[in-house]
Amino acid sequence: MRPALALVTLALGLSGHALAVDPRTETVTYSSGAERVSGYLAQPEAGGKRPALVVIHEWWGQNDWVREKARAFAAKGYVALAVDLYRGPAASDPDTAHQLMRGLPEDRAARDLEAAFAYLASRPDVDARRIGAVGWCMGGGYSLALALEEPRLAAAVVYYGRLATDAAAIRKIRAKLLGNFGEEDKGIPPDSVRAFEAQARKEGVSADFKIYPGAGHGFASSSDPAVFRPDAARDADARTDAFLAKALAPRGG
Repeated sequence: MRPALALVTLALGLSGHALAVDPRTETVTYSSGAERVSGYLAQPEAGGKRPALVVIHEWWGQNDWVREKARAFAAKGYVALAVDLYRGPAASDPDTAHQLMRGLPEDRAARDLEAAFAYLASRPDVDARRIGAVGWCMGGGYSLALALEEPRLAAAVVYYGRLATDAAAIRKIRAKLLGNFGEEDKGIPPDSVRAFEAQARKEGVSADFKIYPGAGHGFASSSDPAVFRPDAARDADARTDAFLAKALAPRGG
């Protein structure tokens, strides 16, 4: 479904190197308001308290690609929870994906993301001060949305996701931000990316956004070879690895 992931053996400031063993995986359930939801959890084998990530899928839903991403992050030392905002369904064609995305209640999605953060923060193997979020496309927008609403979130990575425009909302962000966008993205044009980054910095938010020439929406995650840009994807993923390693590094005290 998706191009193979390059597992970058990048020093993360966690245990000094990427883990050599496959992560443990399981489906977990946790409370979201009065409801129970499930997610795909990938865990490093190493013990002790680890940084954690809320991993947020594209409009396709929780599919093999995003589960592979969660495993890749776990192999680098993170407790990674791939959320399932659709609560079961997943799409393999754009029409179905569009229907699923349009049918997703935003308030429920926000509640489920807060629940995912709370679940990770409650785990004995997670350092609650070092939880981040990463998402692509629809999930990129929700990664930023979680940063807007959860002041304890330490970092958020946005791959070509919807951006906020309200200065008062942006001012509330406490997480460090990283963004990867395509110059030819028609839905999220470069001018809007530059405007958000400038506003974020004006409000005192740490924001590092990059716009890739010749790349469009989905350049780092699309299964379509006409859309996927290998060089840009490798660079964006390397930026993400380095950013998370620094933003979620162990804290003193």
